[in-house]
Amino acid sequence: MSTTPLTWQSENHRILVIDDNPSIHEDFRKILGPADVKLAQELEAEEAALFGETAEASRPWSFQIDSALQGQEGLEKVRAATANGVPYAVAFIDVRMPPGWDGIETMSRIWKEFPDLQMVICTAYSDYSWDEIAKSIGNSDQVLVLKKPFDNVEVLQMAHALCRKWELTRIARRQMDDLEALVNERTAELRAANEELIGQVAERTMAEAALRHSEERFSKAFHGSPVPMAIRRLDISGYLDANASFVALLGASREEALADTALLWAEPETDAKIAAGLAGRQAIRELPALIRTHAGETREVLVTAQILKLGDAPYQLLILQDITDRVRLENELHQAQKMEAVGRLAAGVAHDFNNILTVILGNTAMQLCNPQLDEKLTASLNQVQRAAERATALTRQLLAYSRRQIIHRQPLALNEVVEQTVAMLRRLIGEHIALDMQLAPDLPPIFADPSNVDQVIMNLALNARDAMPDGGKLTVTTTRIEIDEAFRARNSEAQLGPHICLTVKDTGHGMDAATLARIFEPFFTTKDPGKGTGMGLATAYGVLKQHRGWIEVDSALRRGTTVRAFFPLCVDGMAAEPANVEIQPSVFARNESITILVVEDEAMLREFVSDALSALGYRVLSAPNGRAALEIWAEHRDEIDLLLTDVVMPESVSGRELAHTLIMDKPDLKVIFTSGYSAELIGTDFEREKQHAFLAKPYLPDRLGQTVATHLKSQPANAANAPSSR
Repeated sequence: MSTTPLTWQSENHRILVIDDNPSIHEDFRKILGPADVKLAQELEAEEAALFGETAEASRPWSFQIDSALQGQEGLEKVRAATANGVPYAVAFIDVRMPPGWDGIETMSRIWKEFPDLQMVICTAYSDYSWDEIAKSIGNSDQVLVLKKPFDNVEVLQMAHALCRKWELTRIARRQMDDLEALVNERTAELRAANEELIGQVAERTMAEAALRHSEERFSKAFHGSPVPMAIRRLDISGYLDANASFVALLGASREEALADTALLWAEPETDAKIAAGLAGRQAIRELPALIRTHAGETREVLVTAQILKLGDAPYQLLILQDITDRVRLENELHQAQKMEAVGRLAAGVAHDFNNILTVILGNTAMQLCNPQLDEKLTASLNQVQRAAERATALTRQLLAYSRRQIIHRQPLALNEVVEQTVAMLRRLIGEHIALDMQLAPDLPPIFADPSNVDQVIMNLALNARDAMPDGGKLTVTTTRIEIDEAFRARNSEAQLGPHICLTVKDTGHGMDAATLARIFEPFFTTKDPGKGTGMGLATAYGVLKQHRGWIEVDSALRRGTTVRAFFPLCVDGMAAEPANVEIQPSVFARNESITILVVEDEAMLREFVSDALSALGYRVLSAPNGRAALEIWAEHRDEIDLLLTDVVMPESVSGRELAHTLIMDKPDLKVIFTSGYSAELIGTDFEREKQHAFLAKPYLPDRLGQTVATHLKSQPANAANAPSSR
């Protein structure tokens, strides 16, 4: 092995002076700038004596000086010089530089990024001692201390010596890099030689020596690898060796793992696939397979296999990549994405259907108020109304699944809700099913909508009843549980912290894996046609999600089903949402001087609302979108007393943006928002806009009239609290 001889190159004479005193910079420039020949010769002679070299009389020794007044500025200059390929060799740093970094901190920060830079700390006798400096930065051979006032010769000697040392360090590093490259090159050559020697059986002596070397390296990599690996005989009669990761994957001791005559493939044809692939002398890459551990657990792996020769005998080298957890997480992600997509679709359908139902129910209710209708037409309209109300209930379930239903949460004692619901369930589930309650005492309250919780309990219990047509046992329990990281690792939907768990367990026929994968999909049911909507578990899933909880289901054929619903605890200080007080419209006299601007993109709904309000004696102006509403506002601003607007509308102006714009122009304007979604899901700050009213779709003319009359009687809105434009 040969290396490039150590040679001097042109020195780097770039020096950075960091001192808050500009006069110090001038002193350094005078000392380190071009000097007379006599002083240069004296310095070169002393340097030759110091380094044991012959002085070079013609060698230039002036330095290029850059200045910085503070440590931060100095660091930036070092960075810039290095980036431009002209690094500094030496830095003279004052030990005290108020108000920024002092010299010690400046030096420490520069060394973190540029460890080769040689440093000189400039200090007066009253400053830090060397012991104090060493304690702050550690012992280093890259720093010198220069006492003030400066001795010119000492400064020159330091500058020359440290510049030479910097260059020597760079040369040594290049030599080390060359040496490392040479070592790497030689290592690659040896590896290639080893592979060649293994194939040359005739040259046995050389092959055996290379083989021993190769086997030693392979053994270290094999046993130290975190990837499960095993060496198996080609006839599958047993294992020659297995690493610790392979043994851990099987869940057995090393002796048990090596004693097995075959890997416990869950699918018998896996061995045939591996043998067929290796028969053509081709390596197998990431073959999907299932293994069964000693505990009986099935895990998914990717198998990589190739022929490995040890001596004269060929073996199978098996490398297993356990992807069980990855596949589970991917499946959970795909399921969550699917549920989210279905939820968005369901919410969109429900929202549009709410508009239609508002028109149907509203016009039907208005016609039923006509005393001159004949009996047959009245009966028909009543049927239409009942059908629309059923559709409203189905729409509400869709919104519950998509987590966009309107909810009124309050501190709630879950045990009380369970007891009240179970009292009604006893009449619904039948005498052939035993009902057992196991409620933990003194549970803290949850923050939930009572009707939603009642609906969850009812849906889960009725599903359990339908799973036990021949009778069985239904158990309802409540417990407090602390969700930790271990629990969350098993279920990515789980949230850390204390929760109340509602468990509904049955002894019915259970479900297979394919059914379990779809139970939360809207309209999916295993019941006969006409015996279920398929919305029970979908609704429960949406309710739990909207309440920031989650639901888990464990089931197997002929082993029953256990459903666990997790509710977060009520946060201290939360108060129940105030119930809206229904006020009959007859309380309020009609006032034809009131003008209402109705903004609704659905034409039929806009026409119904306009007719209903006109029938109540209001003057109505209507617009199909926000831009049209702004045009009407420009003409009738002083006449309009109330804005009734849908929240979600086409074009570029939403209902909230429209309200914001109009209130900024007229602060005492009353606003009623209407939507088929929950008010709390319209925007994160909607709940803070308490001065405005919210009317949920679908609604009847009476409800419309009550909301308008009530809001007109409320206190004026405060312009300072107007909604933000989003």
